[in-house]
Amino acid sequence: MAEQEQAPERLGTLRSLAQAVRSWRTLSVVLLSFSSGMPLGLVWIAIPDWMRDAGIDIRLVGLFTLAQAPWTFNVVWAPLMDRFPPPFLGRRRGWAAIAQVGLLLGTLGLSGVGDHPDTPWLALALTLAIAMAAASQDIAVDAYAVDVLRKEEQGAAVGARIGLYRLAMLVAGGTAISVAGAISWPLVCVGLAALYLPMLAITILAPEPKDLPPGPKTLRDAVWQPFLGFLSRHRAVEILAFVILFKFGDNLAQGLLRPFLVDMGYSEFHRGVALATVGTTATIVGSIAGGLGTNVIGLGRALWIFGFLQIFSNVGYILLANLPMQPSLLYGAMGFESLCQGLGTGAFSVLLLRMTQKRFSATQYALFSTLFGMGRIVSGPIAGFMVHSIGWSNFFLFTIPLGLPGLYMLSRFVRPKEREPKFEVRRQEPLPPRSPAQLATHGLTYGTLTLAGGALLLTGLAALEAVRDGEFADFGFGSALLSVATPSDMFGWIQLAGLITFGVAIGLFAAAVQAARHGAGAALAAASNEP
Repeated sequence: MAEQEQAPERLGTLRSLAQAVRSWRTLSVVLLSFSSGMPLGLVWIAIPDWMRDAGIDIRLVGLFTLAQAPWTFNVVWAPLMDRFPPPFLGRRRGWAAIAQVGLLLGTLGLSGVGDHPDTPWLALALTLAIAMAAASQDIAVDAYAVDVLRKEEQGAAVGARIGLYRLAMLVAGGTAISVAGAISWPLVCVGLAALYLPMLAITILAPEPKDLPPGPKTLRDAVWQPFLGFLSRHRAVEILAFVILFKFGDNLAQGLLRPFLVDMGYSEFHRGVALATVGTTATIVGSIAGGLGTNVIGLGRALWIFGFLQIFSNVGYILLANLPMQPSLLYGAMGFESLCQGLGTGAFSVLLLRMTQKRFSATQYALFSTLFGMGRIVSGPIAGFMVHSIGWSNFFLFTIPLGLPGLYMLSRFVRPKEREPKFEVRRQEPLPPRSPAQLATHGLTYGTLTLAGGALLLTGLAALEAVRDGEFADFGFGSALLSVATPSDMFGWIQLAGLITFGVAIGLFAAAVQAARHGAGAALAAASNEP
């Protein structure tokens, strides 16, 4: 009898996968990812190209890159979206619909001002508004995916989401640039704006999640409890370390990939084919396979297998750095690395969905995404100094062991042979509770130390630049440190704002860790009883 009950287990896995692909929940989450990818392609790729082609000063074009900031810091206003649900379409779809209307209007607005070199500041304001609406839409759509998807649907949805997201970036980025050359940018913007109409219809028709826990009742709960709810789990800090480290080596290798190909002497044609065609296709295939693989072999095994492949995927770039130019080798190295990167990202995205508590899905998922993207943010400067010091070949060789800490942290909460990771909350006797004043002091201390450390790091980087340029004799460490605290231009203020934001986040995190260790979040975590 036991054998008869175990026999259908494999069939059940395949059947659940087929049902996940046909589910309207899965399809709606996947299709909404197209709406998330379009503004990223428009803001990051198309608009800077458009502005420069319209004759805008290169210094002003550089300011358009500031529109990337909302995607990095959307965790700042995510608690507001957890706390204040719109009066229509529910807590997630309502915010997504509002953001999509904003994206439609903002993109239409660009069609009227973008071709006029005398209105660049208005175009910049509209670009920032589009980025804010897009980052808010990402919060809502990601939280909706956490709330609505069943466990067996997550793998299929994640892979397809990443693929459609990349496709939307291509449509609103490179394809928009090509089409604008044949017709005009205003017409392209009208066409892109029109694409948000079916996305809005999908948002309205998408199913509302069922049996959700109540949302936070106060803004303080919306900001504070997402930290406590997660940090009260067993080995929560170790899991966060894994989130940061799992793809750190891969992100480091990706940081200066385009300059690497230029230095190796490959032409624009070969670089374009390798990056845009081979790399994008392999990433999409890998992401879909990685997400589906979590259903077939389990999330735990997928993270281990794809994590190992991800670590050694940079071997092709070592060969490129040591061998004469060979386009076929370039395409092979790019395809293999992008495929492995996609596999790891697909499996890891499923993990992020499962770690997020539905009660605080907007804030927690935004927090995890920010931590996940931290490696991409810091990898570029680190990679530049490493390449300058040790060369391309040794640099890519060095990125291989940098992937091992991520696997070590993975081993702390799931063994290689285990099918699924476990995120249970282990009951233990809490330490004596801390008062609000003690927690505030603890958070303020760590936040201040983080702010000071960031300022010292920026000053150190400036000193290294002075050494490289042969100007270290005239470099003043004190004046450079003071310039970080008292910026004189917009870039300096943005840099200072980033430092303060990061310091506040670390301070909140440190206070939340202390509160969780002293029992503040135990009841919250036990009541939620969810990943």
